[in-house]
Amino acid sequence: MFWRFFVLLSSFCVVSAMPSLRDQHNFLAESALDEILDRGRPLLGIDGGCSARSSTCDWMARVPDDTKFVHMNLPGVHDAATGNYSDARQAELLRYTGPIPPAEVFRCQERSIYEMLNDGIRVFDMRYAYNPGNDTVGFYHSQALLAPTTRLEDVFFGFYHWLDQHPTEAVLISLNHEGGTGTPDDVKLEQHIYDFFNTKLAKHYWVQRNGTLGTLGEARGKLTLLQRYSLPLLDAADHPKQIGIDLGPDRWTDNGKSIELVYNREGNQIAYIEDFYNIILPANATPVDHIQAKFDATTQHLTNATSRDLHPDQLYITFASAAFIPLANTSMTPILYALGDGNAVQGMNRRLLPWLKERKGKRFGIIMLDFYDAEPGLLEAVIGL
Repeated sequence: MFWRFFVLLSSFCVVSAMPSLRDQHNFLAESALDEILDRGRPLLGIDGGCSARSSTCDWMARVPDDTKFVHMNLPGVHDAATGNYSDARQAELLRYTGPIPPAEVFRCQERSIYEMLNDGIRVFDMRYAYNPGNDTVGFYHSQALLAPTTRLEDVFFGFYHWLDQHPTEAVLISLNHEGGTGTPDDVKLEQHIYDFFNTKLAKHYWVQRNGTLGTLGEARGKLTLLQRYSLPLLDAADHPKQIGIDLGPDRWTDNGKSIELVYNREGNQIAYIEDFYNIILPANATPVDHIQAKFDATTQHLTNATSRDLHPDQLYITFASAAFIPLANTSMTPILYALGDGNAVQGMNRRLLPWLKERKGKRFGIIMLDFYDAEPGLLEAVIGL
């Protein structure tokens, strides 16, 4: 009798010690999440959470639901995936890229994607192409491969994970195919992008409206697509499901100071864009001249955005960034444009800060920045806090 009781008790203890089916599912889900986020870590970084002193980490929580995106001030980052692209990183990837220009030509940020999100950045410029082997899709800036084993899916899963923890926030993604990578732009790649946005997961986390930007309330906890790519090799009749707004490359004028891009003809919805990045001046022009030319184009466009009489209900996108330009003495790099030289040459970010503060309360629209974190108070000035 005692022996039978002991056996039964032992069996009960073993069964009780076993994890429940729910616990097993949670363990599997957490393990899968860890694997995906680990693969995305070269670009995502590690989510260290919000600083207790931050006024911008969950800043959208203070904005009413019925606020239209076209009326908001949204800080963004140009070439958002370049935060980890140092000389050392470039050297690690030479076996894939071969010799290319120095890292300073391509690097536009020094923060990881998670850090940017926690800082208050809400618009991300992302450039995709095939990873080595053409089996997965990853991220580049021109010739610079940024993370050869990180997939597009891994990075956006990181955005989903962050949004689950910050449901008051909404993030806009400007997605563009990056040319000049040496990788093909073929039917397989276009089908991959189309299929990505039509998965069950994407339909949950991406705003499904097409052709218009709605209100903040409709987009909280989700991503909104600014589509800068096109899919010309796919039959449109067989691929009808599109989301976001179409800012396709066929209508985005290259190097434009004042682009008018109609993204919804029936609704008369237009994006007014400044993307003056390739600043060509006379051979004797100095770094100050180059930065001044960029500042003038940027502030002229922002002035238009602030006008109550000039398209107050349309979308404004302003790039405060600029691309590498070789000069005889000191070449213009993205970081030199953004931050200056630390001495006599004052960069875009320091010039913009007082300009924005003087116009607090105005509508600026989306402002895309390089190295924003080096200028304290810049994000607050963009948002209008």
